[in-house]
Amino acid sequence: MNEHLKKINALIDGFDAETDSALQAISKTKKYKKGEFLLYQGEVCKSSFWIEEGITRKYYMNEKKEVTTELLFKHDLAVAFSSYVSNQPSREFIQAITDVTVSCMDKNAFQYLKINHPQLIQLDLLMTEYYTMWLEKRLFEFHTLSAMEKYKLLLKEQPDFIRHIPLTYIASYLGISLETLSRVRTKI
Repeated sequence: MNEHLKKINALIDGFDAETDSALQAISKTKKYKKGEFLLYQGEVCKSSFWIEEGITRKYYMNEKKEVTTELLFKHDLAVAFSSYVSNQPSREFIQAITDVTVSCMDKNAFQYLKINHPQLIQLDLLMTEYYTMWLEKRLFEFHTLSAMEKYKLLLKEQPDFIRHIPLTYIASYLGISLETLSRVRTKI
């Protein structure tokens, strides 16, 4: 996946001045305080959020219980993908776990820019491929790794951020109980 991320960065670095300027014109920096929502369940996701600083999570409600599906860190893209693509209400919330700074881009403005800037079509495709690969990796790990392996992997991939995430969110994200997470943490 790192190779794919390098392709994305190389494409962005190689944007012609006009494409870069057009993209910058529709990008807005926004700040969210810890606990604030970037997107509520039931809203249509009309923007994508590139995380510049901080941590967010995606979750949904299942029988009055929060189920965390994604933890998103610096240089991740936070978007309720199905809602974004289909213009249907989101089944998920996107919430700031810490204070967060994002680069926010309106979907309609981005779609319009792609008409005259073919490099953005390529960017859109590469980003979709990257998200699909990330999702496939996440599903594979979720179904094949033990609780200990999942937690160690999260520690390895995000060692500086893990202390900022409530344990209930981590347990939900890993698909384990809070009690199991406590047992795993005592063994490390």
